[in-house]
Amino acid sequence: RHRPHALPSPGPIRSPPPTRQTDRTILSSPHPIPLRPLPLPRALPPNRLPARHRPTPPPARREAPSEAGGAGRAVKMGDSYCQDCKKHTEVAFDHSAGDTVCTECGLVLEAHSVDETSEWRTFANESNDNDPVRVGGPSNPLLTDGGLSTVIAKPNGAHGDFLSSSLGRWQNRGSNPDRSLILAFRTIANMADRLGLVATIKDRANEIYKKVEDLKSIRGRNQDAILAACLYIACRQEDRPRTVKEICSVANGATKKEIGRAKEFIVKQLEVEMGQSMEMGTIHAGDFLRRFCSTLGMNNTAVKAAQEAVQRSEELDIRRSPISIAAAVIYMITQLSEDKKPLKDISLATGVAEGTIRNSYKDLYPYAARLIPNSYAKEEDLKNLCTP
Repeated sequence: RHRPHALPSPGPIRSPPPTRQTDRTILSSPHPIPLRPLPLPRALPPNRLPARHRPTPPPARREAPSEAGGAGRAVKMGDSYCQDCKKHTEVAFDHSAGDTVCTECGLVLEAHSVDETSEWRTFANESNDNDPVRVGGPSNPLLTDGGLSTVIAKPNGAHGDFLSSSLGRWQNRGSNPDRSLILAFRTIANMADRLGLVATIKDRANEIYKKVEDLKSIRGRNQDAILAACLYIACRQEDRPRTVKEICSVANGATKKEIGRAKEFIVKQLEVEMGQSMEMGTIHAGDFLRRFCSTLGMNNTAVKAAQEAVQRSEELDIRRSPISIAAAVIYMITQLSEDKKPLKDISLATGVAEGTIRNSYKDLYPYAARLIPNSYAKEEDLKNLCTP
């Protein structure tokens, strides 16, 4: 008997692929399985992207000063990434408040930042590291320790308790040999500040007092008169003279006679020490004229005419002090101008007595045509001058 041929096996029966329905279930499965929605792709921040996909940032801008911060604020402009604008924007650095602010949206990107740059500009060579940042006060070569010693000050409201405390006892034990010099230099600085003198005159006055103090010859003398005389000599040597009356007004009670005697004493002592005469500089009337005219409020035309008249007066044989000549020239010039100044105001501005100004004017009156320039007054205008 022949057996029937076996049919080939059709293989495993495969189910059709699942179809997605509106109810989000698989129909071919006996148990429906819910499907979760796939999350939407999010954009990564630029710092997390691969290097080849990162956007090229724009070139950084150089910081430049700006006036956006107003008066009293140091504000600079720069370029930084703003998280709110999602791009690089211009930012303002307000160093007075320590804030970094975006100029487009106003977001404070950084607050209370510490400025680590120098507190002042240095012109030293950067390769030698000579940046004078936080190096303390300047040294004083006239003091023994250079002025860098430490002095414990009294606490506020403490009088007798400070000396009995441990700090007060240690302060008294370590006596500073330059204590008298420090007080003298401070007094000279105060007088110079009240007169509006420059720092070079202060330093010259300190040097003069240091030389006199080293001679140990000023003990028992009026200290205020000695300091005022040192300042007067320094003004003479620096070609910025001041009258004795001006020095006396800031000399803490010292009189003109005391200052004059102290000046003669200092000059004599230093000449003996140096073995030669001491240069004091020559006083001219023009050294005081501009300051006196400024005090009186004279215009530029009158000031120039007065300066030219003072220069011409030096060619004449007028035996008067330079201050008296300057006051008499000012009185003569103001008579020829529309803004006339009374004699009392000129006396107050120059510190010369009214009688002295009249006598000096009497000596200058015969030479009025030679003194006053033609550009300021003609010959017929000179007749308006009052007769002395």
